Amino acid sequence: MSAHDMERIMNIIIVGCGRVGMTLTKQLSSEGHDVTIIDEDGARVQAVSADCDVMGVIGNGASHSVLSDAGIEQADLLIAVTDSDELNLLCCLLARKAGGCSAIARVRNPIYSKEADYIRKELGLSMIINPELAAAAEIARVLRFPNAIEINPFVKGKVELLKFRIEPGSLLDGLALMDFHSSVHSDVLICAVERGNEVIIPDGRFVLKGKDRVSIIATPMNAASCFKRAGMDKHRVNDAMLIGGGRIAFYLAKLLLDMGIQVKIIEQKRERCEELCVLLPKAMIIHGDGTDKPTLIEEGLERTDAFVTLTGLDEENILLSLFAKSRSQAKLVTKVKHINFNEVINELDLDTVIYPQDITAESILRYVRAKQNTRGNNIETLYKIIEDKAEALEFKIQDTGAVTGVSLEKLPIRKNILIGCIYRNGEVIIPKGKDCLLPGDSVIIVTTNNRLNDISDILKDA
Repeated sequence: MSAHDMERIMNIIIVGCGRVGMTLTKQLSSEGHDVTIIDEDGARVQAVSADCDVMGVIGNGASHSVLSDAGIEQADLLIAVTDSDELNLLCCLLARKAGGCSAIARVRNPIYSKEADYIRKELGLSMIINPELAAAAEIARVLRFPNAIEINPFVKGKVELLKFRIEPGSLLDGLALMDFHSSVHSDVLICAVERGNEVIIPDGRFVLKGKDRVSIIATPMNAASCFKRAGMDKHRVNDAMLIGGGRIAFYLAKLLLDMGIQVKIIEQKRERCEELCVLLPKAMIIHGDGTDKPTLIEEGLERTDAFVTLTGLDEENILLSLFAKSRSQAKLVTKVKHINFNEVINELDLDTVIYPQDITAESILRYVRAKQNTRGNNIETLYKIIEDKAEALEFKIQDTGAVTGVSLEKLPIRKNILIGCIYRNGEVIIPKGKDCLLPGDSVIIVTTNNRLNDISDILKDA
């Protein structure tokens, strides 16, 4: 029996064909699931169903008859990602009653964020997702550690996967991986390298080059020492300037203030400024146009440690970040909604770019992968570390099997798969050939072979 025979194809209904709905439809249908979409906008349903080759139903997802047309009785999972929190919760509630299936709701209003656990338990939902809160948490992580472009936590934050860019002419430019440890003296593992449009899972002979985007696995402490020894030690962020006072800005300001970072928010709408003054008494709220150069200079752009663009327009965010890059040494974070031009965006070297709908889709995909796995070695965490080209997954090994008790050098591991880290009884192990996997371990795998559902999928088919 091949590794994928034990995967379960799921019947999934997605209510809402906005950006997140479309991203999910593409991803889940490409992974072989039966997806049906529901939206009141007929043109949108037609476009997405034709694009992804899925079934579409036009109507309100909170209507029992519309859910029946979409096959709710046979569904394994309903995902509600419309623009209305209340509609999403009602869709999930009806799905639970009508089909007894699992349900996931996108809930974005800060009023509900404190009650998310209560709502989830009381309505019997599998998951509640708040994209703005998740995006804010991701931004806060990189501001805590400004050398990184991106930080993905594993094993409840004890291990992190950090992505950074090699500066041309730096210590790492031209360094072979086999010489990395003797040069940098840090217990980290380089697990993926992006060079142009190519993604490489490197071996010891691989030579790093300036402009490479490198992903490493390490404990937060080891990562910090690695950056210091490699001469890439940016000073910590003491203050941050946020352009735009929407939901992400609200959540982010709360997180940063808790971290002891001073926050200044520039927001155009007076009414929103007044709300933020009440919600965030410790932040400095400026009523002004964050896209106006003199305003930015006057408010201290050239002195700020971090500059985060969170307006509703991608073009505005990108141009503001480019301007900040030309006038300051600030750590830049740019929010982007549309992801059609990521090759162009990558070339601009904007430090950290955040895609909120990708974060949402990733969380749901993680749940689906774990749910469809009938073998029990659960996926605890999943990140698309390089768009659709590479994934990092955390598996919890439940019992003995083909991967346990055998030294890694003797395991017949498939190509383009790297065992990045083992977490055992509170100890982080960067694995060597003689190490082996044991029941109870958390294991981080990095791969360019998407669709791993179980730890045994890393082995070559017998």
